[in-house]
Amino acid sequence: MEVLHAERSRNEFRGRRDVAFRFYVAVVAVAGLVLVGVASASLELETYRRIEPAFWVACLMLLAAELRPLFTAGARDSNGHVLSTTFVFAILLRYGLDAALVVQALAVVLSDVTRAKAPWRVAFNVGQFCLSWAAGAFVMRALGMRPETADLMDLVGGDLLAAVAGGLAYFVVNQALVTLAVSLKTARSVTSLLRHDLAYEAVTDGALLALAPLVVLALEEGVIFLPLLLPPLIAVYKVASIALEREHQALTDALTGLPNRKSFAKRTVDAIEDDGCSALLLFDLDRFKEVNDTLGHHVGDRLLQVVAARLAEASRDGDTVARLGGDEFAVLLPGMGRTEAEEAARRLLDTLSAPLELEGLLVDVWASVGVAVSPADGTDLDVLLQHADVAMYVAKESGGGVELYDPGKDRNSTGRLVMLSELRRAITGGELEVHYQPKADLRTGTVDGVEALVRWRHREGGLIPPDEFIPLAERSGLIESLTLYVVDASVAQLALWRQQGLHLKVAINISVRDLAGGRLTTTVAAALALHGVPASCLQLEMTEGSLFSESHRAATTLRHLDVLGVMLSLDDFGTGYSSLEHLRRLPVQEIKIDRSFVSRVVTDPRDCAIVRSVIDLASGLGMRVVAEGVEDRQTWELLREMGCDSAQGWFLSAAEPAQLLTPWLLARQSAGERAVR
Repeated sequence: MEVLHAERSRNEFRGRRDVAFRFYVAVVAVAGLVLVGVASASLELETYRRIEPAFWVACLMLLAAELRPLFTAGARDSNGHVLSTTFVFAILLRYGLDAALVVQALAVVLSDVTRAKAPWRVAFNVGQFCLSWAAGAFVMRALGMRPETADLMDLVGGDLLAAVAGGLAYFVVNQALVTLAVSLKTARSVTSLLRHDLAYEAVTDGALLALAPLVVLALEEGVIFLPLLLPPLIAVYKVASIALEREHQALTDALTGLPNRKSFAKRTVDAIEDDGCSALLLFDLDRFKEVNDTLGHHVGDRLLQVVAARLAEASRDGDTVARLGGDEFAVLLPGMGRTEAEEAARRLLDTLSAPLELEGLLVDVWASVGVAVSPADGTDLDVLLQHADVAMYVAKESGGGVELYDPGKDRNSTGRLVMLSELRRAITGGELEVHYQPKADLRTGTVDGVEALVRWRHREGGLIPPDEFIPLAERSGLIESLTLYVVDASVAQLALWRQQGLHLKVAINISVRDLAGGRLTTTVAAALALHGVPASCLQLEMTEGSLFSESHRAATTLRHLDVLGVMLSLDDFGTGYSSLEHLRRLPVQEIKIDRSFVSRVVTDPRDCAIVRSVIDLASGLGMRVVAEGVEDRQTWELLREMGCDSAQGWFLSAAEPAQLLTPWLLARQSAGERAVR
């Protein structure tokens, strides 16, 4: 744990509570340097001559560990942890406090100077480490343990307990000294700092301190045994490196290399707690769809990479630039107010606007930016994103480029925020219902599946249509929790129907957040296993927009679902930006023709031609075709003549709760399902 959060600002000898910070650093540094001076004077030349060779080997290993920090997953300190803690504690246990202080001071000076740390930081680090080790030695001596040079130690019984107490004293004092320094410099409360860091620091430092007795045993046996410590230490570095790489992948957008939504959320929460006043900028590229449609998605991906690079290069040290998904980027500006945030947004927008050559064409890059500032516009991540999103759409409509959040321009802000809170409660509070609309084979009339459609029965407002709360769930990030609920409820209902002799498939709608989130496959597999339902009975429907706005992650998720055995369907076909290349490449087994074409297939020759072409295309690709929104027999019969496989709509049945639909399904099955209605 270090004194600051960003390497450049760490060297600045000033703090939010400046006078107290400077005085505190000076006291700790002077006290530590006094301890080092006394320790150096106490170690006479003859003492150094009598120290065994293993001591010098341990010192070399200590210096190597100090210069090669250990970076672990979950660490908040970008400087990493140093394994020198293990060796210093071992030297303290084996050779006494004086030797430990001298070696620790030399290691800190060498390491900090190598990393170009400011002199005051070097002095403070020497001071806080030396004071901490002195506290540990004091506790051990109070418990009767007196390590002396060249004396063998028996690390059992009282000695072991004293060593544990000494290590605990070192940890407590070290955490107290550093936490207070950070608090004075950043104005964060000590409680907040400990809440974020204490558990991680306790585990990490505890592990390093616990290794010290093993080093002591090696020191006592002689220099030849010290190299035996290298394999486990190397293994520790290797495991930490693997864990760090996995954490990096989980928190990084694969296409641009920027932090992803999860990482951005964590950093935003930390910034709000640390700095109080922070600004969030939400960028949405204008006319990005035109680039994708005209030049192809690989060119669109290249455009996103360039935008990411430009935003990152133009941002300050300490700012966070992230890709939230699709063509949406966010920038976090810690410690910045409204005026500065608007200026920064316009500067970043100017940086983006420089033309870019793609596929031999000069493409103008432009975006709309919404700005929300904490705490005035919210102290919660979801609220800030919501307000930045509102401001961004105002900027799009006005064409002004940048817009600060204004409650007066957010007509639905209060209602949306209330609904967001109530939706979160509804997901866990039993207010959601799943209705099921049957799908029938056009040739036989057999009902072979249903589509699961979520409904919200509000405790006061009655039944709320999905068009009002699904978009809100997608924008706020609640859509994954909502999908989890629908998947579990639908698969559980499938299991009940199978027990009743109804062997159906259930189709569930998923969004771009579900495809990009990384949890969908695990969620589906867990639900199928829990209720004992084969994967072939489940079908997932995604729109063209959701499939292609996150093409890389969507393709990966779809392949995992395909391997699992889940059937995949492309919903609302003809209304998005699909390409034949994507239809050929992705593991989609079914196309659903949008109701906007199906409803006019009898009366509009052009819609009829479109529907017929889609059916022929799907047939050529080996895909099933389902027509949505069939509301009369004439449409039903025409689709059957065209070769469409299945249909759903009010002509067959409206969406109903399972308790109402089940008798209807059983009756049709008993009647042989000859009639359409």
